[in-house]
Amino acid sequence: MVLTVAPADDICVLARPCGSRTGTCARLGRVIIGGVDIRRRSLLGGGLAAAAATLAGCGKPSAATWNEPGPGAVPVADQVSVAPSRTSAAIRPAPAQTRAAAPPPYAARVQNVLTKYLKPTPDNPKRPGYAGAVALVMVDGKTTLHTAVGHALRYKAGPVELPASKRVVMKPDAIFDLASLTKVYTALLVLRLVDQGKIDLDAPLRKYLPEFTGTGKGTITIAMLLAHTSALPVGAKVTGLPDNAARWKAVLTTPLVKGGVPGTTFRYSSVGLMLLGRLVEKLTGKSLDKALRDNLLTPLGLKDTGFQPLKWVTDKKRLVATDARSSRGLLRGTVHDDVCNHLGGIAGHAGIFGTAKDVAVIGQLLLNGGTHNGKRLLSADVLKKALTNVNKGRKAIDADRPNRTADHGLGFELNQPWFMGRLAAPTTYGHTGFTGTSLLVSPARKTVVVLLTNRAHPNWSWSNPDTHRVAVHNAIA
Repeated sequence: MVLTVAPADDICVLARPCGSRTGTCARLGRVIIGGVDIRRRSLLGGGLAAAAATLAGCGKPSAATWNEPGPGAVPVADQVSVAPSRTSAAIRPAPAQTRAAAPPPYAARVQNVLTKYLKPTPDNPKRPGYAGAVALVMVDGKTTLHTAVGHALRYKAGPVELPASKRVVMKPDAIFDLASLTKVYTALLVLRLVDQGKIDLDAPLRKYLPEFTGTGKGTITIAMLLAHTSALPVGAKVTGLPDNAARWKAVLTTPLVKGGVPGTTFRYSSVGLMLLGRLVEKLTGKSLDKALRDNLLTPLGLKDTGFQPLKWVTDKKRLVATDARSSRGLLRGTVHDDVCNHLGGIAGHAGIFGTAKDVAVIGQLLLNGGTHNGKRLLSADVLKKALTNVNKGRKAIDADRPNRTADHGLGFELNQPWFMGRLAAPTTYGHTGFTGTSLLVSPARKTVVVLLTNRAHPNWSWSNPDTHRVAVHNAIA
C-alpha cells in the first residue's frame, strides 16, 4: 500500500490557507484508501548554529519571526493517498467486497513527526525545524508511504516571512537541492567505471589526473577519496579567482590538512568528491552533468533529477527554496553549496536536484544488488566492496559530530546512529545532505527511506537536521 498524492484533477487534496495570518483553511482535502474516501484527520491521528556568524548574512539579526500557526494553517496531509497517481479511475468506488487497505503502522507516527517540526520544538525552541518536508518509504520494492508537509516556499529574501497567499505548499513531487546526496551519484558513476575496467580503486588519483599536485598527495587513492580518508580538507578555496579554470586548479592543488596522513583517519571531505567528479569527466569524455544523464539517470528512468534545474524544470513551483538571507537572496533552483555555485553549479560533491521518488530509485538499485527492472547497472562484486566498511580500526575526526565513527564504505555512510537513529545497524547505509536531505537503506528490513526537508530555508543555522532524521527513522523502527 502506498501513501502518495492523488492527482489534483481527480480530487481536491489541497488545504489552501485563506490568506489570513491565522491560516483558516478554505477547504479540506480527501484521502483515498483502497477506493474509499475518508477525511484526512481520520487517517492521520494525532553544532551548526555556532558557525552561522561565519557566513555572510548570518551575523545580522533576522527580520523574520516565527508566527504560531492557527488551526489549519499548516498543510500537513494535503497530499496523502494510498493509490498510485493515475487518472480519475483512482476515485472510482471500490467493489462492495473490497476492503480498504490499512496504512502501514508507522504512517501516522512519521506524519506526526514531520508535522511536529513545522513548529518550534523542545530540541529547537526558537525556530521551526524546517518550512516543509517530503518523506518516502519503500519496503520490499513497494512504496508504502509518500507524504508531504508544510511549504516549499515560505520566506522571501531578508528573510521575511511571506503572507499565506504567497507561500507555496509542499507536494510529494517537489524538487529539492539534494546537496551532498550528490556524492552518492558521483560514487556510483565512479563504481560503474570500476566495473568497466577504467578505474582501479587502489590506484593513486595522480595516475589519472597528473595535475593533482601537492606535498604528500601522491599516495591518495580512489578508494581513499570515496572513504574520506584522503586527509584532504572539507572544502576548497575558490573565491576571488578569475575563471572556472583557475577555480578547478585551486581544487586540484588543495593541500592536505595540517598533520594529515592519507589512509589513516576519517575526515569528511567534499574536495575528494569534487576530484572524483573531474575524474569521471576525464574518463567519460563528457561534462559531469552529461555523464550523470547518460550513465545513471537515463538507464534508471529518472526524469526529475539533474544539475541546474532552472534549465529543465518546466513547472518552477515544484522547486523547493533554500537560503533566503540577504547575502545571496532567495535561492530556488540555484545550488545552495557556495563552492559548487562558484564552480558553475556542477560538481561531484553537490549540485544535483531531485525528487524523493527519484532518490528512492537509487536506494532500491543498491538494495537490489545493482540491478534495476532486471537490468544490471553495477556488478555484485563492486557493489559489495562499496557497501563494506573499509575504515575498520581507523579513528574519525568530526567537530560537528564528535561521537561519530569512521565506519564508511566506498561512497556510503555505514551504521551511523547520529542520523539513522534506531535503524542503524552494521549493514545499514546511506548519506545525508546539508540542506536537510537524507537517504537510508536497511537491507535487513528491505527498506529504503528518503527524507527531504528544506531546513536551510530561510537560514541553515535555524535547526539541526540530524534531529529530524533520527526522529523519522525512529518512527519507522
